[in-house]
Amino acid sequence: MAVSIFRPSVSHPQNSLYSTNSPKISSISDRKRKSFLHCASSDSAPPTRQEVSLSVGMYLIPHPNKVEKGGEDAFFVSSDNGGVIAVADGVSGWAEKNVDPALFSREFVANVSSLVGNGEVNYDPRILIKGAHAATSSTGSATVIVSILENGILKIASVGDCGLRIIRKGQMIFSTFPLEHYFDCPYQLSSEAVTQTYLDAIVSTVDLQVGDTIIIGTDGLFDNVFDKEIVSVVTEHDDVSNAAKALADLARNHSVDTKFDSPFSLEARARGFDVPWWKKVFGMKLTGGKLDDITVIVGKVKST
Repeated sequence: MAVSIFRPSVSHPQNSLYSTNSPKISSISDRKRKSFLHCASSDSAPPTRQEVSLSVGMYLIPHPNKVEKGGEDAFFVSSDNGGVIAVADGVSGWAEKNVDPALFSREFVANVSSLVGNGEVNYDPRILIKGAHAATSSTGSATVIVSILENGILKIASVGDCGLRIIRKGQMIFSTFPLEHYFDCPYQLSSEAVTQTYLDAIVSTVDLQVGDTIIIGTDGLFDNVFDKEIVSVVTEHDDVSNAAKALADLARNHSVDTKFDSPFSLEARARGFDVPWWKKVFGMKLTGGKLDDITVIVGKVKST
């Protein structure tokens, strides 16, 4: 994998609707299934529920070949204390059909934005996905994740391989996992007649505590950065914007490092993708990160 020269990255302020993905690689191996839910120490049980909100920081770095158009990821963070966060990752395979993969993800996220506050959504992220998907007319497809914060509870719905992590007191206590049809083909919402729908979304709820940190991103983050690295970076940065930038920068650096044994390369080898046998004779193996759009959103839970 050649090392590419990156242009200056783009960061965006809170309460943003922004578009900026690439080949879709996800997995649901036993390794990742086991990491779906981590329990913190016994003293981390949620206290009496209290009103909380999120302080949010965002950062994105487009795929080096897609900088001119801003990449194919899109995200939305509501103006209501980060109460709604949505991320969509346009599936790059549509480019082979002369379709801009960014169009679907951007329109989907714009529709999420317009539906926030709609009574029919009723604080249900899966219903929000349903409405936004139904309203999206662009050709294409995207993996998506939507979270809604209500009364101290974070409600999460995801289709595909965008991810969410929650860190509490230096431990990762919650992790979503990706769903796929087969290696390199995640679940996705699409303009095609036969597609996944809101009914295929994985739905989770988590009771939040003041001080918890939420990390939401596209697979450009999670394919290139291990969970233990995410915990380390978040622990080192109190400011959410700095934490988001640090995670995005780390993912970018790993993505162009051909010798880094990334989450992506580990998963690929576990699925049977590796160097030819004759290279294995010399002790070689498939390594390296994955070039992709990288979107990172970091939220810090605070009392209202």
